[in-house]
This record gives sequence, structure tokens and C-alpha cells, in this order.
Amino acid sequence: MGLRINNYSKRFGDKLILSVPSIYLPPGIYWVKGENGSGKTTLLQSIAGLIPFDGEISVAAISLRTQPSDYKKIVNYAEAEPFYPDFLTGDDLISFYVSAKKGTNEQVLQLVNSFGIAAYKSAKIATYSSGMVKKLSLMLAFIGQPKLILLDEPLITLDVSAVTKLQELIKTYRDRGVGFLITSHQEVEIPEYAMSRIFVANNAISL
Repeated sequence: MGLRINNYSKRFGDKLILSVPSIYLPPGIYWVKGENGSGKTTLLQSIAGLIPFDGEISVAAISLRTQPSDYKKIVNYAEAEPFYPDFLTGDDLISFYVSAKKGTNEQVLQLVNSFGIAAYKSAKIATYSSGMVKKLSLMLAFIGQPKLILLDEPLITLDVSAVTKLQELIKTYRDRGVGFLITSHQEVEIPEYAMSRIFVANNAISL
């Protein structure tokens, strides 16, 4: 019960950015590789349901097009450079995600401790450094009961300790059957798991 893409295409104006006739990815950890501007982020944003596209995308047999509410509960996304309104606090965002994604207080406590954000999660986003925002964004991506987690350049601005914690979380969630699509210009290593490579080039993807 993984990710299925059929007859997908994304254009900006007359320019074709990416085309995927048909592909099925069973649950696993996938490293999406490609040059800057190749369409990696466009692919993740499409799968996350954040931008319009032609075609069909489903996860665990739930269609983004026909079941958008159910779909977005099981697909989580962390942007490469997250941006949140300055007047919100980390707690505001956590509460929103818990409600939208059906998370639990116990899960939130574990994630807050994993990413080490307890000391500042009640502060306004305006006071956060880029590294603090990144940790919050990654923490939010694990809330709920996702079937697929999309991580766009997750290692940017993370310290060594946070990278280790992220790797541990990916492994824990993968053991529960959660799939991952990860873009990164840095080497990604998940102990005990061999990552499959997906290449994005020439407006297409290949395994």
C-alpha cells in the first residue's frame, strides 16, 4: 500500500517541469536525487497536495484528487526552507497539526524531546533561528499517523545531534510501515536500511 502516480504532469505556463506516466513505490525509504531545478521539490509539493497538477496521485489507495481530506491526513511534508507567520508560537503550530493530523499528546511529547525544542516551543516564531524553525518543521512532519512522509533537504541547518535523532525517527517510523521520500544534497544514511534512489532529470523520474 504505497505511493502510486499515474499520468502525472506539471507545467508552469507552457514549460513542462515534470512528467510521470506511471510509477508505483512500495513503502520504503527513497532518496530523490537530481540537479537544482530538475523538479524534485515540485514532485514533493505535488505529492503533498500543495500545488495543482494534471494526473492522479494516491497513497495507500487513497486518492488526492477524490479524497483530499483523508489523503492529507496520511501524507506529511517538511519544506526545505520552512516559513511560518512570525506572530505564531511553536505551540500554536503543534496544536494545529495535532488537530489536523489526529496526533496525540504522548506523541508530541516524544517528538518535542527528540528534536530538543521544549525550551523554545512556547516562544513566537519571530524569535527563532533558522535551525530552530527547521527542527520545528521536521517535528511537525512526524505528527499523526502518516503513511508517507516527504522531507525536502531535511539536513539543512541541523546540528549533528539533530541529524542523529532524525535518522533514528526515520528508522522507527519505517519499522511501523511509513514510507519516506527524501531530497538531499548531503549524504543521507539510515542505519540498517538500504535506501532506494530515484533520479529526477530531463522532466522525468527513474529508479
